Amino acid sequence: MTTARRPAPVGVGQVVARMRALGTALPAGDGVAVFNRVYLSVTEELDGRLAAGGFGDPAAAAVLAARFAARYLRAVDAAADRRTVPACWRPLLQLRGHRGIRPVQFALAGINAHVGHDLALAVVDTCAALGCEPPSLERDFDRVGELLTSVEERVREELMPGPDLLDLADPLTHLAGSWSLERARDAAWAASRVLWSLRGLPEVYEEFTEKLDAGVGLVGRFLLTPLGR
Repeated sequence: MTTARRPAPVGVGQVVARMRALGTALPAGDGVAVFNRVYLSVTEELDGRLAAGGFGDPAAAAVLAARFAARYLRAVDAAADRRTVPACWRPLLQLRGHRGIRPVQFALAGINAHVGHDLALAVVDTCAALGCEPPSLERDFDRVGELLTSVEERVREELMPGPDLLDLADPLTHLAGSWSLERARDAAWAASRVLWSLRGLPEVYEEFTEKLDAGVGLVGRFLLTPLGR
């Protein structure tokens, strides 16, 4: 059974409201719910920094944040409506109820999909909407990245088992340590620059976007390798 399509959020406040509603509706152990809690905390903190003037261009940063979040919410809505979901989100959306996958894996897989794929496209969306070039967003892109890094650190601290339950030989230690948000951010920025330069070549742009989506999805599949309880 499908659900009615939901209007895309157009502001950070609407994004926060949608994510809060989603969190209320989902079971706590659902993999999407795990990521949603992480992302909601990021977005709430970002909203506070926007209000406090913590960005060089608050208006542009708000557009970037809203368009960035809208891509995640559209993927969740597409899955609920049984429509096609971007390849980067399929691992999380398909394995969200798997009992052999740990909460930290769900969180990292969601961050991977969102940063590795959605962030680059959100930069392009924002530049097209505002009539600017990617370099004009770079400082605020970095500020958002710093916020994401601080949240990733909290994710690892809060969702990784304690040292009495986990050692260096545990597969979860290896898996969680094999993915880097900093490298994903750097790759997203580089991809946004490439995509912007390809916008006048629709076929090449589409091919690059599809390959980016597939590659990020493959990484997500590895991050969600079932490890048991």
